[in-house]
Amino acid sequence: MPSCGGCRSTGRCSVLPELPSAGLRFLAARRGALARLAGWSALEAAHTFALGYALAHALDGGFLAGRTGTGLGWLAAAALAVLAGAYGTGRTYPALAAVVEPLRDALVRRVVARALADGDGAAVSRLTHQVEIARDAFAGLLMVTRSFVFTAAGALTGLFLLAPELLPVVAGPLVLGLALFVATLRVLARRQEAFLVADEEIARALGEVCQGLRDVAAGGAGSRVRSEVGALVDTQRAVAGSLARWSVARIAALTVAGRLPVVLLLVSAPWLLGRGVTPGALVGALAYLTQSLLPALQDLVHGVGTSGARLAVVLRRLTLPAPALPEVGAPPPEEVKGRAGGRHPQGSAPALSFHRLTFAYGPHAAPVVHELTLTVPPGGHLAVVGPSGVGKSTLAGLAAGLLAPGAGSVSLGGAPAHSEAARALRLLIPQEAYVFSGTLAENLAYLRHVPPGEDELADAARAVGMERIVGRLGGFAAPVAPAELSAGERQQIALARAYLSPAPIALLDEATCHLDPAAEARAEHALARRPAVAGDGRGTLVVIAHRAASALRADRILVMDGPHTVCGEHTELLRVSPLYRDLVGGDTGPSDPARDARDPYRVDAVARPRLAGDRGHVVAHGSVREVQAAGDLADGGALGRE
Repeated sequence: MPSCGGCRSTGRCSVLPELPSAGLRFLAARRGALARLAGWSALEAAHTFALGYALAHALDGGFLAGRTGTGLGWLAAAALAVLAGAYGTGRTYPALAAVVEPLRDALVRRVVARALADGDGAAVSRLTHQVEIARDAFAGLLMVTRSFVFTAAGALTGLFLLAPELLPVVAGPLVLGLALFVATLRVLARRQEAFLVADEEIARALGEVCQGLRDVAAGGAGSRVRSEVGALVDTQRAVAGSLARWSVARIAALTVAGRLPVVLLLVSAPWLLGRGVTPGALVGALAYLTQSLLPALQDLVHGVGTSGARLAVVLRRLTLPAPALPEVGAPPPEEVKGRAGGRHPQGSAPALSFHRLTFAYGPHAAPVVHELTLTVPPGGHLAVVGPSGVGKSTLAGLAAGLLAPGAGSVSLGGAPAHSEAARALRLLIPQEAYVFSGTLAENLAYLRHVPPGEDELADAARAVGMERIVGRLGGFAAPVAPAELSAGERQQIALARAYLSPAPIALLDEATCHLDPAAEARAEHALARRPAVAGDGRGTLVVIAHRAASALRADRILVMDGPHTVCGEHTELLRVSPLYRDLVGGDTGPSDPARDARDPYRVDAVARPRLAGDRGHVVAHGSVREVQAAGDLADGGALGRE
């Protein structure tokens, strides 16, 4: 059976034993909600106590004594207790939600944080399926547990008040059966998890086989595949048999705790009647057992045995550390020389370093990045430019540790990019900005362990130019509805969040594509000059450029052009890179309009060739015939000699 990443060395799960202590801490932090739940549960259990107690007195003091009115009065009291219990049941659900929903919120935050930090490919399944399983299982477990506790308390109290002699007959088998159930609970949980894992392995294997049936047949691998899949089926059958055998122990516990007391009560009835127990008390005891204790016990056994196992399994999977990416190489211990930075002595690690980095999307695909060696010093500002599809976002994923290199290595601050130490040093802002429902302050402080103050929030908003958004929403305490924000507003919120982040290395993957050039320049200027977390200097900024103007603001520029990838300063690249000259607008002299390769109005800028007939037109994206009508151009004319 496959094990989690933290269990490979010992074969035992190092996460599961921590769940009980973590659960106790979670519940201790919600003592108020648990107290309200207990209070309404006590009211709900009132009808349990009234059922047997009122029935016994209705018989002994009413119907058996010839006083019908007294008997009916006791039954009416029992009916009123049922109504009170129903009201208590209705009030338990809000109190239950106050305990359960924080667990769901905490799991969602953990899944989202893991997805943002590690590129967790299973994040969607965890959010939409496993988190809901955990919430439902936790709610069910809490409901059946508190129901049994208060039902048992009401029934045992009623038995003691009716006749103390009844209590040993019922309580003895009840305690014995519960002890048997608790003793088998851990084993049942392990068998349940083993069954789920075996089932997942079969589904995975069959999915692979069904997709490759033609290859299996062509390669003559039928017997091997049949053997491997058959072994998985045999494993699942063995685990299912073990689970079924241990389930018998659960049934035995239910029999001892819930049904044996009924038999003992009937067998000992003559002895009890001889010791002064009234017939009404015996009937009340039977009512407690059959109508209250036995149903609550069945719910507890099945609920804890099923929901408890599911909750333990799902929580373990949701709280596992992210699997580490394989380390394909390490930078040499001596100094690393990069084409984007200078030379860094061994004791002074660069902020970001690629060493002979190669990456391809498949073993037979052409490399997107090939033998790239590059360093960015602390406080450096690197812009990455190139045509669409050349691998700029791939490079950002490699720098963030979201992709594993095929060869070479990536390090941040001297640590491998996929390591926990490197993840603490960087933040990645993608093109689609993440904004969640909550206050504006909560969105901006999402990456901070200690919430920033009002002045710090205002400084961040001013730095990236989002004062208008703050004013429109009504301040930092105002709620944010992500669907009501434009794409540019969401990006500005994400940029302000990055400005407040303690991570010293910021990776912007076209994170300003929905902003106008002035807003983009202001945000990049702010992020390039934000102070470093420790020591003097400033943070490091790597920009996957959306506009060529971003390159002009950087210290160094990486021009991705397949085998012709080069890195250098602006003037140097204009001399050695034809692609860079084309990206920034052709010649090196002044041009009008501006040299953005593609501006927000979907118009290509064309440098004035200073030829006869040139009137400084721009060329719109689209076929020529779409702009041949008079009035299509800025001066009202049509295309002619231009």
